[in-house]
This record gives sequence, structure tokens and C-alpha cells, in this order.
Amino acid sequence: MQQTPRFYYKGNRVKQLRAFCYTVKLGTLTRAAESLFLSQPSVSLQLGALESELGCKLLERRRRRVTLTQEGQILYELARPLVEGLEGLDEAFFAQTRGPGQSTLDIACGNSTIQYLLPDMVAGFRARHDNVHLNLHNVTGTDGLALLRSDEVDFAVGSMVDVPNDLSYEALHHFDPLLITPPDHPLAAKSDITLEDLSPYGLILPPKRLTTYRLVDLVFQKARVPYTVAIEVGGWEVIKQYVAMGLGISIVTGMCISDTDRDRLVVRNLSSYFPQRSYGVVVRKGKVLSAEARAFIDLIRPGLFVRQDWFETGHSDR
Repeated sequence: MQQTPRFYYKGNRVKQLRAFCYTVKLGTLTRAAESLFLSQPSVSLQLGALESELGCKLLERRRRRVTLTQEGQILYELARPLVEGLEGLDEAFFAQTRGPGQSTLDIACGNSTIQYLLPDMVAGFRARHDNVHLNLHNVTGTDGLALLRSDEVDFAVGSMVDVPNDLSYEALHHFDPLLITPPDHPLAAKSDITLEDLSPYGLILPPKRLTTYRLVDLVFQKARVPYTVAIEVGGWEVIKQYVAMGLGISIVTGMCISDTDRDRLVVRNLSSYFPQRSYGVVVRKGKVLSAEARAFIDLIRPGLFVRQDWFETGHSDR
């Protein structure tokens, strides 16, 4: 009976896996060596020893860059959380053992999330953890993910459409897309509104770099219905004010519409044409959450990410 080979984790296995993960992440042996403060031959030797011990080729060396083999991809998905967890061990340990009054919690979130979604969560957290310095980084989605990947924030809260493989996203709230018009607008009297009905009127939308603009453009383009953007401006409150003034109409997420808004605006559901927007928590796979981050997330939904399979491909709940 053929036995499965047994690989013993020698003292240098961690070094080999670090060299492997850094090479894959940075794309070249030279950059990996610089980040690890090693010589390039040393990194090459560690990679060669790892391939020899595992009995398979992990990397294809093409010109100056390296690419993963099938076996290399499997190993990278297994090794990356382990390497990142070990490298963040000291920080996580001290974060959970230091005394009161010394801890900080950093969260990346957009303006809409800060304004409409987080107030109750922040109030609940402050009531229980008033010794924690809470830093809400008001950034766009792309900048927030960059902060998350560089470990400048503990996690992010916001809306995601496509979830990269190195991140995990748990949707917590879903909101319908809504058309808003001033009360005296021609569309205000219509109950069933089509994309063609919107075409003649100028839209007020957030900037092009934001998800809302891209989603609106995608829907109109796929339906081959022309549309016009009259005003491009950031902030749902500003957009609602401009619509109420009769400067245009807009397509907003239900998160930003209150009972007071319905007194000055006509609201129609457009979920037949536009997708719902989900808002939730984003963490980096393999990252050890601090006690403060764990406490905040547990206020949102207890146990979130505790049993998360860090090796699954990212997906959107939309």
C-alpha cells in the first residue's frame, strides 16, 4: 500500500513560506529579497528547497516575473494566512493584552456609511468602550480597500459589488434603488416608471468614480436607453436638496431616504431596473482582528467572520 509522503516542518519552513509568499505577492525575487532584507540568491535557495521538499514545482520563472503553477496556487492560498497571521502576531497580542485607555480602532468607511449607517453602531460601541479611541477614515471604496490591505485600518464598512479574492465581505443591510423627483415634476404623477420615462430628464448623480454612477451608466447602456447627467455632485444630502429645488431628478439608495425627505420629494422604487445595494463589513483574509475590532463587529452581528473560510474565493451577496 502506497503511503502518503510526510513532510516535517523544520525550523526553516517558516522562512521558506515567507520567501514564497513575498515572491508571489511582489512578483519578483528581487522585490521579495528587498522586503525580507535578504539577498536574491538566499530567496532563490529557500524557494528551491521548498519545491524540493514538497516534490513539485511551485513557480514558473518567466523573464523578470514569476507566475504560480497549479500546485503553487494551492500552497499560496494555504500559506498566505499563516504567514500574515504570524507577522501580525505581536500586534494582535499587545492589542488584546494592553491596559485600558491605550487602544485604538480604525475603520474605513465612506461619507454615506458614516452619515446613515454607522451612527447607532458608533453610539452603541462608545457606550460600552469609551476608553477606545475610534478613528473613522472617511474615504472612497478604493482608498478604503488600500488602507485595509496596508493594515492602516482594522476593517472597512461600506458597499461592495465585486469582492477581491484577498478580502471577505459580509453584507448586513440591503437597500432598494429609488427615483426621487420634486413634487411638481411630470414623473411625480406616474406610478409605474420605465427607463424610457427617465431619458428626457437630467439626472443628478454622484461623481463618476463612485459605484452609483457606474451602476446607473451600466443599466442604461445595457438597455440601450439614452440618458443625460445634468449635475455631478457628491453627497446624498446635497443631491436631495438639488432635486427638491427642481434642478433635476436622481436615483439614490434607500438608505438615505427618511420620512422627512418624503415630505418634500416624490419617491418611486426602481428595483425592477437597478440592483439593490448591499452594505456590510470587509476584512482582509488572514488578518487577526484586534479585541476592539472584534467588539465593534460583534455589536453589528455576533460571531461575524469567526468561522469564515479564509480560503474561499470572494463573492458578492448581491
